[in-house]
Amino acid sequence: MFRSALLAFALTTFASTTLAQEWAAARLETSPRHLEWVEAEHDGRTIECFLAYPERADKAPAVIVIHEIFGLTDWVRGVADQLAENGYIAIAPDLISGTGPNGGGTEDLGSGDAVRRAIRDLPNDQIDGDLDAAAAFVKSLPACDGTISVAGFCWGGTQSFRYATHNADLKAACVFYGSGPTDVAKINCPVYGFYGENDNRVNSTIDESKRLMAAAGKTYEPVIYDGAGHGFLRAGEDPAGSAENKQAREDAWKRWLKILGE
Repeated sequence: MFRSALLAFALTTFASTTLAQEWAAARLETSPRHLEWVEAEHDGRTIECFLAYPERADKAPAVIVIHEIFGLTDWVRGVADQLAENGYIAIAPDLISGTGPNGGGTEDLGSGDAVRRAIRDLPNDQIDGDLDAAAAFVKSLPACDGTISVAGFCWGGTQSFRYATHNADLKAACVFYGSGPTDVAKINCPVYGFYGENDNRVNSTIDESKRLMAAAGKTYEPVIYDGAGHGFLRAGEDPAGSAENKQAREDAWKRWLKILGE
């Protein structure tokens, strides 16, 4: 009985994620902005990145978008497009580039456990190298004003917090439902947290992050959104999402854009 319930839960989760990608993919198909795939390189490694350009007359700041534990999905690419819609160049690297069949990444591995295992096994120094390569690529674009922020979701939220300890040139780090590192001394930018109320697995780490950041004299501003769950930025965009997740998504986007504009 337990195995049947577990299987039903897994199938429901897979179906929900797949459905989410259908509406997310539809957004990309109708976007009026310039979207493209580019390659960033370092140390003989090539990282596939999704790049979204805004429509504006002047140079734009850039945002590195770090994907969830589901990899570089259509939804994450849709977030990049939404950032471009609001005036930012967004680059979303596929951090499991090269781990799939024939050297592919998320798309070749598919969804589910294969992607999660590949992400689990990524070494931090490789992640940092990949993100550095994406940062260097976007910063070198003639359309970029040279300023870069980072944001990530779920696993990517944790990585965005950790990447702030590595890259001292970041303007801001926005952590969507991710935990913080234990060594925060090298963080050189403000860190902003976005958390759902019904996500104790992550929220139970917030107080320690607050303590560590305060002790190191760093800026860390977490906000918990009432009634929202883990992954509310994606779940709140899903047409079938709960009212609480939809409201949290709306409020989080307003706050996020205000932070990026400061």
